Amino acid sequence: MVYPQASQEVVLKLKAGDIIPVPTRAISWWYNDGDSELVVVFLGETSKAYVPGEFTYFLLAGAQGILGGFSTEFNSRAYNLKAEKLAKSQAGVLLIKLPDGQKMPQPCKNSTDKMVYNIDAASPDFHVQNAGLLTSLTEKKFPFIGEVGLSAILVKLEGNAMSSPVYATDSSVRVIYVAKGSGRIQVVGINGASVLDTKLKAGHLCVVPRFFVASTIADGEGMEYLSMITATQPLFGDFTGETSVWGALSPQVIQASLNLTPEFEQVFRAKIKKSTILVPQD
Repeated sequence: MVYPQASQEVVLKLKAGDIIPVPTRAISWWYNDGDSELVVVFLGETSKAYVPGEFTYFLLAGAQGILGGFSTEFNSRAYNLKAEKLAKSQAGVLLIKLPDGQKMPQPCKNSTDKMVYNIDAASPDFHVQNAGLLTSLTEKKFPFIGEVGLSAILVKLEGNAMSSPVYATDSSVRVIYVAKGSGRIQVVGINGASVLDTKLKAGHLCVVPRFFVASTIADGEGMEYLSMITATQPLFGDFTGETSVWGALSPQVIQASLNLTPEFEQVFRAKIKKSTILVPQD
């Protein structure tokens, strides 16, 4: 990767579970030096893209590269050489297969430690027996992620476990990518409308708009998903557990709001205090 104003590229070693921010204006190349398939999921903020909502690819080389758009005369003058071969030799677009024996630069461990964060190996923020774990990644833990204005949450649910309803109180948007397993998600929007109730499986991606509430339940095999959030220090509101908004309200307000008897309100409040963000199978 070549960062803005840098005079030399930085080569980083990546493995499963790694998160690497790619700031705006950075130039990057990606190479699989192993024998197995490498899957890289690109998630980012696109509101300022050339076409809002889509990634804007700025390609230096290949059939859609910048060099190919200029005439031979302009390229020759700019680089002081005969530029036909420079601009036209690479016919591939975005993904190319290197010839056998071609070498690529080796990664720098010091740079990798500073600029890559493995969320799989991090200590979870919540770990509930028989339910799963939740690990957050913010600018406080990994300052470099602040360069892209995002944060992340990794949720690993065991078989038939649940992630309780939660919403972002700071108007941020969540993009959820399912890495393993399968399950179900429900999203509730403004005015209590159900906007999504669907099955999820590995490779699926969905968006939770600002102020919408989402909850997931894993199938028997469990489910693992990563949420990217459009804030460096996101704030969430919970409906269960010690920080539940229901637990903060007075008994009289809950009784009136939900039209409950005092006895049922006491049961409801007791259940809230014993509940957790991650819920095991019944």
